[in-house]
Amino acid sequence: MYLKQLKLTNFKNYQEAELQLSPRINCFIGQNGAGKTNVLDAIYYLSFCKSYFNPIDSQNIRHEEDFFAIHGDYVRKKNEMDKVHCVLKRYQNKQFKLNEKKYDRLADHIGLIPLVMISPRDSDLINNGSEARRKYIDGVISQFDRNYLNNLLDYNKALAQRNALLKHFAERRYFDEIALEIWDVILIKLGHEIVDKRKAFVDEFTPIFQKYFALISGGNETVELNYQSNLCQARMEDLLKENLTKDRAVRYTSVGAHKDDLEFLIDGYPIKKFGSQGQQKSYVIAIKLAQFEFMRKLKSFKPILLLDDIFDKLDTQRVEQLIQLVSEENFGQVFITDTQRERVEKLFNATELDHCLFEVNKGIIKEIKNGRV
Repeated sequence: MYLKQLKLTNFKNYQEAELQLSPRINCFIGQNGAGKTNVLDAIYYLSFCKSYFNPIDSQNIRHEEDFFAIHGDYVRKKNEMDKVHCVLKRYQNKQFKLNEKKYDRLADHIGLIPLVMISPRDSDLINNGSEARRKYIDGVISQFDRNYLNNLLDYNKALAQRNALLKHFAERRYFDEIALEIWDVILIKLGHEIVDKRKAFVDEFTPIFQKYFALISGGNETVELNYQSNLCQARMEDLLKENLTKDRAVRYTSVGAHKDDLEFLIDGYPIKKFGSQGQQKSYVIAIKLAQFEFMRKLKSFKPILLLDDIFDKLDTQRVEQLIQLVSEENFGQVFITDTQRERVEKLFNATELDHCLFEVNKGIIKEIKNGRV
């Protein structure tokens, strides 16, 4: 599957833009703030029904406009076409359509157009708290396992209800254990199912990640991913009972699948504390490339790969290794942003790989052909 045509209207800094795209490599060149990343974010929208960078949809509408629209034409096997539309009007619900049919639930679209995004923001996986790493695991599994996504949504709803009750009890100064147990039953059942799926994923995913880290870094360090969950050592039912007094005091559920974490190690030590900037960048890039391969094998076709400004802090050798890697047959359509036109042209003009180069300047996109715009 690949994106053949992309059309933007009033999306971020674009008033209008319409692009015909290469099925292999598409590179957007321009200064910081020109709008390169916004193109990739629009493509991300068409896969995940939301922005990679800004969770508030209305803030992605161009200033002083009433709506934004993103339209994408995708070519599937046997040259069949899928048309995906995302439209948001101010003060209205977002509309998402596949081949003119509106979704009842946006969750039903997740996984139909597999996509992997690599950006400077991925450093949050290392530097932020456990929530960022849980969201990452959940986002990957949800793209290929619809049952897991539904379980996760139901778990979070039950968790919200239990937390609301705990707060209500504290404010009213009374306690109803039976009312709380209604939600405990759901959390117990779904919590273990979620944790089992996460653990199985990490076990299968880790060797793939280690392979890509070795390819990018030259194999000079050893890396590990360790899944951490209290539910691996104890039953959710027992944990809820043991922590009930604490939960009543803090007014929220302090144990469960929503507290799990993923430990990132390099040479046996936390990469957050002991990894250099280059090692940390290589680490998250390897995680995302492993995600790509993992999904490719499950889906039996190649996800779209977005590389947003990832060459910064990588030396020339690692940049060339990375481009060589994504140019191989295992990868499909790739989108790249960069600030250095000379570097990009040197990398791609030396190859016969099908590619398109675009210059981006203040929300205007023009294709570069034979070195000219």
